[in-house]
Amino acid sequence: MIFYPPKAIVMAPLSGYTDWPYRHSMRRHGCYYAFTEMIDAGSLAYENPNATKMLFRGNDEPWLAVQLLGSDPEMLKKAVLKLNSYNFDLLDFNLGCPVTKVAKKGAGAVLGRNIDLAAKMLELIVKLSRFPVTAKTRIFSETETEATIKLAKKLESAGAQTLTIHGRVKEKFYSGEVFHQIIAATRNAVSIPVVVNGGINGRRSYQSALSESGCSVAMVARGAMGNPWLFQELQSTDFIATTVHELADEIVNHVEEMVCFYGDTMAFKLARKIVLDYLRGRGFSGELRAKVSFLNSMHDLSEIVSEVRKGPSERYWQSMPEERQLKR
Repeated sequence: MIFYPPKAIVMAPLSGYTDWPYRHSMRRHGCYYAFTEMIDAGSLAYENPNATKMLFRGNDEPWLAVQLLGSDPEMLKKAVLKLNSYNFDLLDFNLGCPVTKVAKKGAGAVLGRNIDLAAKMLELIVKLSRFPVTAKTRIFSETETEATIKLAKKLESAGAQTLTIHGRVKEKFYSGEVFHQIIAATRNAVSIPVVVNGGINGRRSYQSALSESGCSVAMVARGAMGNPWLFQELQSTDFIATTVHELADEIVNHVEEMVCFYGDTMAFKLARKIVLDYLRGRGFSGELRAKVSFLNSMHDLSEIVSEVRKGPSERYWQSMPEERQLKR
């Protein structure tokens, strides 16, 4: 089954980020295919309220998938059965998260390195889920293809209908070179669709990812943090850089929706990192970014946004990374 048409751009599941307000911000700027935050199977199995809230799907969301993380078969079983009562377009199994707290549980990228066990867990999910099941993983090596291909074939045999592959090894986390040639070799070794992931933060890196991997679909993640316009940029050859006023308006819209979704106390606590992402790499002063750490109200936000509308200082214009540039 093909979930994504050629040239589709998918918003990755991001823990602590891709809640409804975040997805709504992305959708305003061209995102169609989106995921919930990565959800821990144990938290869902024990009905943790935070995990349940992550499953919210807005009426304005035409397509939404959920991603599950876990390594315990009983927890995965309970979580999948709970998910069956919700409405999602597919269920993805995380075999690529490299963070330490996930690794300690033997989940994510650590489970992905255990090929037979990973395939066994995915097969369990496929048997229980009413949704189509996909998997997201990472390359095993920067030079050798054998293990990555072996995992992909095992997951295909276990019932995965699409694979998303991050082109960095787990030890590199989210930085460094992305090895598209490993993804290309893996794509050629399986019969199911493969989605390229890793390091896409602008049109140039997007085009390289597609051409070098041979994939027709890409998943973006950290490159969209604070930059929902990325979707428009990747889908258009004549994209015009964002203005400071568009940036300011988007910050306000995003935070207002967080307040509606979470209530004031939780919203402003969570919004600090969101607002910092909007400012990061765009030449705004350290003093302004420091103010964000004390964001506690709409009044605070108004003061911050007033500074944003003035734009970064003149000396920063030429030094901004291309993908973060603002229109004068």
